[in-house]
Amino acid sequence: MVEKIKVSVVGCGGIANGKHLPSLSKLEQVEIVAFCDIIEERAKKASEKYGVGGAKTYENYKELLQDASIDVVHVCTPNNSHAEITVAALEAGKHVMCEKPVAKTTEEAKQMVEAAERTGKKLTIGYNNRFRPDSQYLHNVCERGDLGEIYYAKAHAIRRRAVPTWGVFLDEEKQGGGPLIDIGTHALDLTLWMMNNYKPKSVMGTVYHKLGEKNNAANAWGPWDPEEFTVEDSAFGFITMENGATIILESSWALNTLDVDEAKCSLSGTEGGADMKNGLRINGEDLGKLYTQNIELDAGGVAFYDGKVESDPDVEARLWIESIIKDTDPVVKPKEVLVVTQILEAIYESAKTGEAIYFD
Repeated sequence: MVEKIKVSVVGCGGIANGKHLPSLSKLEQVEIVAFCDIIEERAKKASEKYGVGGAKTYENYKELLQDASIDVVHVCTPNNSHAEITVAALEAGKHVMCEKPVAKTTEEAKQMVEAAERTGKKLTIGYNNRFRPDSQYLHNVCERGDLGEIYYAKAHAIRRRAVPTWGVFLDEEKQGGGPLIDIGTHALDLTLWMMNNYKPKSVMGTVYHKLGEKNNAANAWGPWDPEEFTVEDSAFGFITMENGATIILESSWALNTLDVDEAKCSLSGTEGGADMKNGLRINGEDLGKLYTQNIELDAGGVAFYDGKVESDPDVEARLWIESIIKDTDPVVKPKEVLVVTQILEAIYESAKTGEAIYFD
Protein backbone atom coordinates (compact mmCIF):
# COMPACT_ATOMS: atom_id res chain seq x y z
CA MET A 1 0.00 0.00 0.00
CA VAL A 2 1.39 3.41 -1.00
CA GLU A 3 1.86 5.70 1.98
CA LYS A 4 -0.22 8.85 1.62
CA ILE A 5 1.08 12.40 1.77
CA LYS A 6 -0.09 13.97 5.03
CA VAL A 7 -1.12 17.58 4.47
CA SER A 8 -2.00 20.35 6.92
CA VAL A 9 -3.50 23.80 6.39
CA VAL A 10 -2.66 26.93 8.37
CA GLY A 11 -5.40 29.53 7.95
CA CYS A 12 -8.88 28.10 7.40
CA GLY A 13 -10.55 31.13 5.83
CA GLY A 14 -11.91 31.86 2.38
CA ILE A 15 -8.95 30.85 0.19
CA ALA A 16 -8.41 27.60 2.09
CA ASN A 17 -12.06 26.57 1.88
CA GLY A 18 -12.60 27.97 -1.59
CA LYS A 19 -9.49 26.54 -3.29
CA HIS A 20 -6.96 24.50 -1.33
CA LEU A 21 -9.10 22.12 0.70
CA PRO A 22 -11.62 21.14 -2.01
CA SER A 23 -8.81 20.35 -4.45
CA LEU A 24 -6.61 18.49 -1.96
CA SER A 25 -9.56 16.40 -0.80
CA LYS A 26 -9.99 15.00 -4.34
CA LEU A 27 -6.49 13.52 -4.44
CA GLU A 28 -6.21 9.86 -3.54
CA GLN A 29 -2.55 10.30 -2.55
CA VAL A 30 -3.44 12.89 0.12
CA GLU A 31 -4.75 12.82 3.67
CA ILE A 32 -5.58 16.18 5.26
CA VAL A 33 -4.60 15.52 8.86
CA ALA A 34 -4.31 18.91 10.59
CA PHE A 35 -6.01 22.30 10.55
CA CYS A 36 -4.90 25.54 12.22
CA ASP A 37 -6.62 28.89 12.60
CA ILE A 38 -6.47 31.67 15.18
CA ILE A 39 -10.25 31.20 15.39
CA GLU A 40 -10.48 27.61 16.59
CA GLU A 41 -14.05 27.17 15.39
CA ARG A 42 -12.94 27.73 11.78
CA ALA A 43 -10.30 25.03 12.09
CA LYS A 44 -12.82 22.60 13.57
CA LYS A 45 -15.36 23.33 10.84
CA ALA A 46 -12.77 22.74 8.10
CA SER A 47 -11.61 19.56 9.81
CA GLU A 48 -15.14 18.16 9.98
CA LYS A 49 -15.61 18.76 6.25
CA TYR A 50 -12.22 17.85 4.82
CA GLY A 51 -10.19 16.05 7.48
CA VAL A 52 -9.49 12.34 7.81
CA GLY A 53 -10.61 10.51 10.92
CA GLY A 54 -8.62 11.72 13.87
CA ALA A 55 -7.57 14.96 12.18
CA LYS A 56 -6.21 17.49 14.69
CA THR A 57 -7.03 21.16 15.08
CA TYR A 58 -4.82 23.93 16.43
CA GLU A 59 -4.95 27.65 17.22
CA ASN A 60 -1.16 28.02 17.14
CA TYR A 61 0.74 26.92 14.03
CA LYS A 62 3.88 26.24 16.08
CA GLU A 63 2.09 23.38 17.82
CA LEU A 64 1.03 21.93 14.46
CA LEU A 65 4.63 22.00 13.21
CA GLN A 66 5.72 19.80 16.10
CA ASP A 67 3.83 16.87 14.52
CA ALA A 68 6.59 14.94 12.75
CA SER A 69 4.09 12.93 10.71
CA ILE A 70 2.98 15.97 8.68
CA ASP A 71 4.66 16.15 5.26
CA VAL A 72 3.16 19.32 3.77
CA VAL A 73 1.88 22.66 5.05
CA HIS A 74 -0.40 24.95 3.04
CA VAL A 75 -0.11 28.55 4.28
CA CYS A 76 -3.38 30.42 3.70
CA THR A 77 -2.99 33.37 6.05
CA PRO A 78 -2.69 37.16 5.52
CA ASN A 79 0.39 38.30 3.62
CA ASN A 80 2.25 39.66 6.66
CA SER A 81 2.48 36.18 8.21
CA HIS A 82 3.52 34.23 5.08
CA ALA A 83 7.25 34.44 5.71
CA GLU A 84 7.16 33.64 9.43
CA ILE A 85 4.99 30.55 9.03
CA THR A 86 6.64 29.32 5.83
CA VAL A 87 10.19 29.57 7.16
CA ALA A 88 9.19 27.81 10.38
CA ALA A 89 7.42 25.04 8.43
CA LEU A 90 10.39 24.48 6.12
CA GLU A 91 12.77 24.35 9.08
CA ALA A 92 10.42 21.83 10.71
CA GLY A 93 10.97 19.56 7.72
CA LYS A 94 7.73 20.26 5.84
CA HIS A 95 7.19 21.05 2.17
CA VAL A 96 5.22 24.28 1.79
CA MET A 97 2.66 25.73 -0.58
CA CYS A 98 2.05 29.35 0.37
CA GLU A 99 -0.73 31.44 -1.07
CA LYS A 100 0.21 34.33 -3.30
CA PRO A 101 1.90 36.73 -3.06
CA VAL A 102 4.97 34.98 -1.71
CA ALA A 103 5.35 37.62 1.00
CA LYS A 104 4.62 41.20 1.98
CA THR A 105 8.18 42.37 1.21
CA THR A 106 11.18 41.34 -0.86
CA GLU A 107 13.25 40.75 2.28
CA GLU A 108 10.65 38.33 3.63
CA ALA A 109 10.44 36.58 0.26
CA LYS A 110 14.22 36.13 0.27
CA GLN A 111 14.04 34.55 3.72
CA MET A 112 11.52 32.03 2.40
CA VAL A 113 13.59 31.16 -0.68
CA GLU A 114 16.75 30.83 1.41
CA ALA A 115 14.95 28.57 3.91
CA ALA A 116 13.81 26.27 1.11
CA GLU A 117 17.35 26.05 -0.25
CA ARG A 118 18.84 25.52 3.21
CA THR A 119 16.43 22.77 4.24
CA GLY A 120 16.09 21.04 0.89
CA LYS A 121 12.31 21.13 1.21
CA LYS A 122 10.03 22.15 -1.62
CA LEU A 123 8.39 25.59 -1.70
CA THR A 124 5.79 26.79 -4.16
CA ILE A 125 3.35 29.71 -4.32
CA GLY A 126 -0.33 29.60 -5.22
CA TYR A 127 -0.30 31.24 -8.64
CA ASN A 128 -3.20 29.11 -9.84
CA ASN A 129 -3.75 31.09 -13.06
CA ARG A 130 -0.75 29.32 -14.59
CA PHE A 131 -2.90 26.17 -14.61
CA ARG A 132 -5.78 27.52 -16.73
CA PRO A 133 -6.14 25.83 -20.13
CA ASP A 134 -5.42 29.09 -21.99
CA SER A 135 -2.32 29.74 -19.87
CA GLN A 136 -0.98 26.24 -20.38
CA TYR A 137 -1.55 26.41 -24.14
CA LEU A 138 0.03 29.85 -24.52
CA HIS A 139 3.03 28.82 -22.42
CA ASN A 140 3.61 25.88 -24.76
CA VAL A 141 3.37 28.25 -27.73
CA CYS A 142 5.95 30.56 -26.15
CA GLU A 143 8.29 27.71 -25.20
CA ARG A 144 8.18 26.40 -28.75
CA GLY A 145 9.31 29.81 -29.97
CA ASP A 146 6.26 30.59 -32.09
CA LEU A 147 6.26 34.25 -31.00
CA GLY A 148 10.03 34.65 -31.39
CA GLU A 149 11.68 37.09 -28.98
CA ILE A 150 8.95 38.62 -26.81
CA TYR A 151 10.04 42.21 -26.30
CA TYR A 152 6.78 43.96 -25.34
CA ALA A 153 4.03 42.76 -23.02
CA LYS A 154 1.10 43.96 -20.95
CA ALA A 155 -0.04 42.41 -17.68
CA HIS A 156 -3.76 43.01 -17.13
CA ALA A 157 -5.50 43.11 -13.73
CA ILE A 158 -8.33 45.63 -14.03
CA ARG A 159 -11.71 45.61 -12.32
CA ARG A 160 -14.33 48.30 -12.78
CA ARG A 161 -15.85 47.96 -9.29
CA ALA A 162 -14.84 44.80 -7.47
CA VAL A 163 -13.16 45.76 -4.22
CA PRO A 164 -12.95 42.82 -1.78
CA THR A 165 -14.65 44.05 1.37
CA TRP A 166 -14.11 40.99 3.60
CA GLY A 167 -11.12 39.74 5.53
CA VAL A 168 -8.02 41.96 5.60
CA PHE A 169 -7.84 42.99 1.93
CA LEU A 170 -8.18 46.70 2.77
CA ASP A 171 -5.62 46.58 5.60
CA GLU A 172 -2.20 47.79 4.41
CA GLU A 173 -0.43 46.53 7.53
CA LYS A 174 -1.57 42.93 7.03
CA GLN A 175 -1.56 42.84 3.20
CA GLY A 176 1.22 45.20 2.18
CA GLY A 177 -0.92 46.77 -0.53
CA GLY A 178 -4.13 46.60 -2.50
CA PRO A 179 -4.88 45.46 -6.05
CA LEU A 180 -1.22 45.50 -7.09
CA ILE A 181 -0.19 42.87 -4.55
CA ASP A 182 -3.56 41.07 -4.74
CA ILE A 183 -4.41 40.69 -8.45
CA GLY A 184 -1.58 42.53 -10.18
CA THR A 185 0.73 39.84 -8.83
CA HIS A 186 -1.16 37.16 -10.80
CA ALA A 187 -0.95 39.12 -14.05
CA LEU A 188 2.76 39.85 -13.62
CA ASP A 189 3.54 36.23 -12.73
CA LEU A 190 1.78 35.03 -15.88
CA THR A 191 3.59 37.56 -18.06
CA LEU A 192 7.09 36.80 -16.76
CA TRP A 193 6.39 33.07 -17.04
CA MET A 194 5.30 33.38 -20.67
CA MET A 195 8.35 35.49 -21.52
CA ASN A 196 10.66 33.28 -19.42
CA ASN A 197 12.33 36.52 -18.43
CA TYR A 198 13.23 37.10 -14.79
CA LYS A 199 15.87 39.79 -15.08
CA PRO A 200 14.38 43.25 -14.45
CA LYS A 201 16.52 46.33 -14.99
CA SER A 202 14.31 49.22 -13.84
CA VAL A 203 10.78 50.06 -12.73
CA MET A 204 8.67 53.22 -12.74
CA GLY A 205 5.42 53.09 -10.80
CA THR A 206 2.35 55.15 -9.97
CA VAL A 207 -0.14 54.38 -7.21
CA TYR A 208 -3.57 55.97 -6.69
CA HIS A 209 -6.08 56.21 -3.88
CA LYS A 210 -8.83 58.04 -5.75
CA LEU A 211 -12.01 55.98 -5.54
CA GLY A 212 -11.26 54.33 -2.20
CA GLU A 213 -12.34 57.53 -0.50
CA LYS A 214 -15.87 57.04 -1.84
CA ASN A 215 -18.39 54.66 -0.29
CA ASN A 216 -19.53 53.00 -3.49
CA ALA A 217 -22.82 51.10 -3.54
CA ALA A 218 -22.11 49.75 -7.04
CA ASN A 219 -19.25 47.58 -5.80
CA ALA A 220 -19.60 43.87 -6.61
CA TRP A 221 -19.29 42.90 -2.92
CA GLY A 222 -21.18 45.81 -1.46
CA PRO A 223 -20.01 49.25 -0.35
CA TRP A 224 -16.68 49.56 1.41
CA ASP A 225 -15.87 51.70 4.43
CA PRO A 226 -13.56 54.53 3.28
CA GLU A 227 -12.06 54.66 6.79
CA GLU A 228 -10.89 51.04 6.47
CA PHE A 229 -9.67 51.42 2.86
CA THR A 230 -6.00 52.01 3.69
CA VAL A 231 -4.49 50.52 0.50
CA GLU A 232 -4.37 51.83 -3.05
CA ASP A 233 -7.31 51.34 -5.41
CA SER A 234 -5.10 51.39 -8.53
CA ALA A 235 -1.42 50.93 -9.36
CA PHE A 236 0.53 50.88 -12.62
CA GLY A 237 4.08 49.93 -13.51
CA PHE A 238 6.47 50.43 -16.42
CA ILE A 239 9.10 47.71 -16.29
CA THR A 240 12.22 47.36 -18.42
CA MET A 241 14.20 44.13 -18.49
CA GLU A 242 17.94 43.60 -18.87
CA ASN A 243 17.49 42.36 -22.46
CA GLY A 244 15.56 45.54 -23.39
CA ALA A 245 12.05 44.07 -23.16
CA THR A 246 9.24 46.25 -21.83
CA ILE A 247 6.31 45.23 -19.62
CA ILE A 248 3.37 47.44 -18.67
CA LEU A 249 1.50 46.29 -15.56
CA GLU A 250 -1.99 47.64 -14.85
CA SER A 251 -3.93 46.78 -11.71
CA SER A 252 -7.06 48.17 -10.11
CA TRP A 253 -10.00 47.09 -7.98
CA ALA A 254 -12.00 50.17 -8.95
CA LEU A 255 -11.40 52.12 -12.16
CA ASN A 256 -13.74 54.06 -14.42
CA THR A 257 -13.13 51.97 -17.51
CA LEU A 258 -14.86 49.39 -19.68
CA ASP A 259 -11.57 47.70 -20.55
CA VAL A 260 -11.79 45.11 -17.78
CA ASP A 261 -9.62 42.00 -17.53
CA GLU A 262 -7.90 40.07 -14.78
CA ALA A 263 -4.98 37.64 -14.65
CA LYS A 264 -4.37 38.05 -18.39
CA CYS A 265 -1.44 39.13 -20.53
CA SER A 266 -0.75 40.38 -24.03
CA LEU A 267 2.52 39.51 -25.74
CA SER A 268 4.33 40.92 -28.78
CA GLY A 269 7.28 39.07 -30.27
CA THR A 270 9.44 39.15 -33.37
CA GLU A 271 7.53 36.26 -34.99
CA GLY A 272 4.02 36.80 -33.67
CA GLY A 273 1.82 38.01 -30.86
CA ALA A 274 -0.83 36.71 -28.50
CA ASP A 275 -3.43 37.96 -26.07
CA MET A 276 -5.94 36.51 -23.64
CA LYS A 277 -8.40 39.39 -23.63
CA ASN A 278 -11.15 37.88 -25.79
CA GLY A 279 -10.35 34.22 -25.44
CA LEU A 280 -6.88 33.15 -26.49
CA ARG A 281 -5.77 34.70 -29.78
CA ILE A 282 -2.52 34.28 -31.70
CA ASN A 283 -1.62 36.82 -34.36
CA GLY A 284 1.12 37.17 -36.98
CA GLU A 285 1.97 37.42 -40.64
CA ASP A 286 2.05 34.54 -43.12
CA LEU A 287 2.54 34.57 -46.89
CA GLY A 288 2.26 38.35 -46.97
CA LYS A 289 -1.02 38.40 -45.01
CA LEU A 290 -1.84 39.27 -41.43
CA TYR A 291 -3.75 36.61 -39.52
CA THR A 292 -5.53 36.21 -36.20
CA GLN A 293 -6.15 32.70 -34.91
CA ASN A 294 -8.75 32.12 -32.20
CA ILE A 295 -7.76 29.11 -30.10
CA GLU A 296 -10.71 26.96 -29.02
CA LEU A 297 -10.23 25.59 -25.51
CA ASP A 298 -12.45 23.69 -23.13
CA ALA A 299 -13.42 26.37 -20.64
CA GLY A 300 -14.56 23.78 -18.13
CA GLY A 301 -11.13 22.38 -17.36
CA VAL A 302 -8.72 19.85 -18.76
CA ALA A 303 -9.03 16.08 -18.77
CA PHE A 304 -6.30 13.98 -17.23
CA TYR A 305 -5.36 10.31 -17.20
CA ASP A 306 -8.58 8.77 -15.85
CA GLY A 307 -10.91 10.92 -17.95
CA LYS A 308 -11.98 13.24 -15.15
CA VAL A 309 -12.12 16.97 -15.80
CA GLU A 310 -10.02 19.12 -13.49
CA SER A 311 -10.49 22.74 -12.55
CA ASP A 312 -7.47 25.03 -12.47
CA PRO A 313 -7.04 24.67 -8.68
CA ASP A 314 -7.37 20.88 -9.03
CA VAL A 315 -4.56 20.82 -11.59
CA GLU A 316 -2.45 23.05 -9.35
CA ALA A 317 -2.95 20.80 -6.30
CA ARG A 318 -2.32 17.57 -8.23
CA LEU A 319 0.90 18.77 -9.86
CA TRP A 320 2.14 20.14 -6.54
CA ILE A 321 1.63 16.82 -4.75
CA GLU A 322 3.14 14.94 -7.72
CA SER A 323 6.27 17.11 -7.49
CA ILE A 324 6.69 15.92 -3.90
CA ILE A 325 6.06 12.25 -4.73
CA LYS A 326 8.35 12.29 -7.77
CA ASP A 327 10.88 14.72 -6.26
CA THR A 328 10.69 17.15 -9.17
CA ASP A 329 10.57 20.95 -9.29
CA PRO A 330 7.13 22.47 -8.71
CA VAL A 331 5.59 24.38 -11.62
CA VAL A 332 5.84 27.65 -9.68
CA LYS A 333 9.45 27.99 -8.54
CA PRO A 334 10.58 30.09 -5.56
CA LYS A 335 13.14 32.18 -7.43
CA GLU A 336 10.54 33.12 -10.06
CA VAL A 337 8.09 34.46 -7.49
CA LEU A 338 10.88 36.32 -5.73
CA VAL A 339 11.30 38.42 -8.89
CA VAL A 340 7.55 39.10 -8.96
CA THR A 341 7.74 40.46 -5.43
CA GLN A 342 10.83 42.55 -6.20
CA ILE A 343 9.03 44.23 -9.09
CA LEU A 344 5.83 44.87 -7.11
CA GLU A 345 7.83 46.39 -4.25
CA ALA A 346 9.73 48.56 -6.74
CA ILE A 347 6.44 49.90 -8.15
CA TYR A 348 5.34 50.96 -4.65
CA GLU A 349 8.76 52.47 -3.92
CA SER A 350 8.88 54.33 -7.23
CA ALA A 351 5.42 55.76 -6.59
CA LYS A 352 6.61 57.09 -3.21
CA THR A 353 9.83 58.64 -4.49
CA GLY A 354 8.73 59.66 -7.97
CA GLU A 355 11.91 58.12 -9.34
CA ALA A 356 12.84 54.97 -11.25
CA ILE A 357 14.04 52.02 -9.20
CA TYR A 358 17.07 50.21 -10.61
CA PHE A 359 18.01 46.61 -9.86
CA ASP A 360 21.54 45.37 -9.23
